[in-house]
Amino acid sequence: MAVYGVAEAKNKFTHLLERVEDGERIIITRHGKVIAEIVKAAPTEPSRDVSEEAIAAALENLRMVRESLPPAHMPAADFIRELRDEGV
Repeated sequence: MAVYGVAEAKNKFTHLLERVEDGERIIITRHGKVIAEIVKAAPTEPSRDVSEEAIAAALENLRMVRESLPPAHMPAADFIRELRDEGV
């Protein structure tokens, strides 16, 4: 475990990250008090593959939601201009 003051840690940040990648813990202090600890991140779970069926079901849900919405009474660009011009 290595201990660095804030200013020194700032100047050596890239080097400290390399040491952390190698498994070392780094402690950062300010005025002699510990304020942070840098440790190697835990491995993340690999992303799960999404089945084609799940994608198709999600798209069908989106289609149903879109169809349940009332039709717009004006194009989006006109609506945004109107909001902008009114100062809303």
